Amino acid sequence: MAARHRRRIATAALTAVAVLAAVGASSGCDAVNKAIDCVHTADAIADSVTGLQQAVENAANDPTQTDEALDSIEKDLDKIGDRTDDVDVNKAVDGLRKAVTGVRDAMKNGDKTPDLAPVTNAAGELTKVCTSS
Repeated sequence: MAARHRRRIATAALTAVAVLAAVGASSGCDAVNKAIDCVHTADAIADSVTGLQQAVENAANDPTQTDEALDSIEKDLDKIGDRTDDVDVNKAVDGLRKAVTGVRDAMKNGDKTPDLAPVTNAAGELTKVCTSS
């Protein structure tokens, strides 16, 4: 399931890069570069979300992996937030950040298998926004 989701995100990211490269000649390079950065970072977040899913599954063996995966997602969110002023992208970043905070809070409250659906959904929304911006 995670591999299929990852492939779908990667396919969308690559399609967006191809479209943006084609549009690059007729639009400002800064806008294209920001969009490409967004797509690349969204792809990195997809990797981090997959890592988070695996970390939660293995939390009994090494609970620090979950924190590391959440930290990785937040670091990538900071990259996107610093590089864009697009309202929709920022809204998607905020949504994913809120979902990550929800997982952290659940874990702090003793939930060893927090619901990752909000994180997965928010990451998908970010990818969608990055590929349509």
